[in-house]
Amino acid sequence: MASETNSPPSSTKTCLVYIGGYTHGRGKGIYLSHFDFSTGSLTTPTLATETANPSFLVVNPNSHFLYAVGENSGPSNCFVKAFSLEKGSGKLKFLNEQTSGGRGPTHLAVNSAGTCLLVANYGSGSVASLPIRADGTLGPPASVIQHQGSSVDPKRQQGPHAHGVGFDLLGGRALCADLGLDKILVYNVDPVSAALTPNDPPFGSVKPGSGVRHFVFSADGNRLYAINEMFSTITAFNYNLRKGTLTEFQTITTLPDGFTGTNTAAEVAIDPTGRFLYGSNRGTDNSITVYSIDSATGMLTFVQHQSTLGKTPRFICIDPTGNFLLAANQDSNTIVIFRIDPKTGQLTPIGQPVESPNPTSIVFVTIQ
Repeated sequence: MASETNSPPSSTKTCLVYIGGYTHGRGKGIYLSHFDFSTGSLTTPTLATETANPSFLVVNPNSHFLYAVGENSGPSNCFVKAFSLEKGSGKLKFLNEQTSGGRGPTHLAVNSAGTCLLVANYGSGSVASLPIRADGTLGPPASVIQHQGSSVDPKRQQGPHAHGVGFDLLGGRALCADLGLDKILVYNVDPVSAALTPNDPPFGSVKPGSGVRHFVFSADGNRLYAINEMFSTITAFNYNLRKGTLTEFQTITTLPDGFTGTNTAAEVAIDPTGRFLYGSNRGTDNSITVYSIDSATGMLTFVQHQSTLGKTPRFICIDPTGNFLLAANQDSNTIVIFRIDPKTGQLTPIGQPVESPNPTSIVFVTIQ
């Protein structure tokens, strides 16, 4: 869920990279760059299409279509936009837009069949599912489910705040991390209509006040790792694919020993080998925490803290080869590239930061 990639053929040396972000500063929409798999270099981004606040992007599994949120907090103009993409030039063509079903849409996920799009609406605390038609356009929401309740923090958890969405490995269930409830809600997905119904049991929980934000599954789908924004922790769960149940087995900090500053954790990613996990920290630290993953137990062990060489790493992702990690530093307007050590998972910055206005999301599309 943390990033959207399409594994490159052995002969492929470069791929398209689309960058989303906010447009209340220098940004104007979705930007396009090219990534070199051999060197880890990223070309200077150019504007692919103008659109308001495309703060999160996702690509259909067939790589023909791209979807973007329009992150607005008001009661109107809260939408998801669909684009077709031309792999040769990278040009985006607007197809259509649909309501997100709530306020402040902030996160998206597409199922492996490319037939259903999930939207997390942070402002209203709701999750919506939209059918994807054969031509890549979006249908009206098949479901809009309003979350209910609160948690222990009176400032940030007075009500629901849906923040991250994703599908399990089999695609029959959708999950939504709600920061305001400290819950990961689980839904059954109708394969024809894309409608959602609550699973039984309907959710898994993190420690009250954690503020669960985003999550990522292991490659076999049997474990889920959630990053908690408010407590700056990662909670690991065993996930039962047959029942859709979450059972916690570890919670570990993302911060260095003795840390005394302010921090909110943001994004979580697993490398393609499944041996290393990465989480980003925003605030005093502005870092990426690296962990090794025990193949037998799924337990995390701290490996490294690495500065992102910028401010507010809202997003991190790993390229399709698994050799590089990209960090989107929202408030320093930069993307920084790190080489991943294949033995230890440790990060080493390479090249110079690439300028990009308020970057908050990155997706790779392999050129065929």
